[in-house]
Amino acid sequence: MLRPMQDLFRPADHPDLLVGLGAPDDAAVYRLDEARALIVTTDFFTPIVDDAYQYGAIAAANALSDVYAMGGRPLLALNIAALPRNLPPAMITQIMVGMAEKVREAGAVIAGGHTIQDEEPKVGLAVVGLASPDRLLTKGGARPGDRLILTKPLGTGCITTAARSDRARPDDLADAAGWMMRLNRDAAEIAVEVGARAATDITGFGLLGHATEVAEASGVTLHLDMAQMPLLPGAEQYASAWIFPGGSAANREAYQRGVRAEGDLPEHLLMLLFDAQTSGGLLIALPPDQREAFAAQMAARRAPWWDVGQAGPRADVPLVVHA
Repeated sequence: MLRPMQDLFRPADHPDLLVGLGAPDDAAVYRLDEARALIVTTDFFTPIVDDAYQYGAIAAANALSDVYAMGGRPLLALNIAALPRNLPPAMITQIMVGMAEKVREAGAVIAGGHTIQDEEPKVGLAVVGLASPDRLLTKGGARPGDRLILTKPLGTGCITTAARSDRARPDDLADAAGWMMRLNRDAAEIAVEVGARAATDITGFGLLGHATEVAEASGVTLHLDMAQMPLLPGAEQYASAWIFPGGSAANREAYQRGVRAEGDLPEHLLMLLFDAQTSGGLLIALPPDQREAFAAQMAARRAPWWDVGQAGPRADVPLVVHA
């Protein structure tokens, strides 16, 4: 949708715009000086869970994640809200409190916002962050040999879809909500500290969609190990019943030509890698000689992570999934 604007803003005319329309990434980045760059992003969506507080917290964590995916730290945020006229005030309060407390947890502040009336709730944030220009995590920084690190399990799309038709176990939905509310701060800070070069957060395009973006931007092929892939409790069960949101089918249609599956991989497990996620984890391309340092610092913070594959030289497809 942004392509019509690309010819209006030439990169040569804006040399301090380090990441923008010319090289789409998780957020825009504008250099202030040699030591500082602003990261700017926005994200909002309709309810993914019924609990108002959780909805607000998930929306905030999801928007903040774009800053973390670029290797930055959030500074401030503005609320974005489109709410029905008849939504109970107590529910609106819980949504806003959920967003505010998640922003506070990130060490940032909500400084304002904008609200309109709409028939279906939509909430989120515009977020401003700060990073070092020479330590950005972008989609184009992966190199052959890098280990591929994932920081949250997969399956939020199929679990929340199952919940909409009352087919999800309450414990499974609660577990998924807990992961969606979790910030990607620890992994982002440690990735920057140990010298990671590339990252993206796993959201609406699913793991394979966002991994394709990294592979294409970096000129590599990513090899993903299904046996090491973390899945949320219940995700495989709902996937085997083919309970997926429409976005997951759209992801498969858009990206399957660039994916080669090797080995005996059940179709429902491959589909889980296309599953549209909300507030998913970071996919980090980590230099192999920094894996031990990354592991030690993540353990010190009791932060979860999984080694799910490796980047290799560019082959005939951007992604290979090994059973």
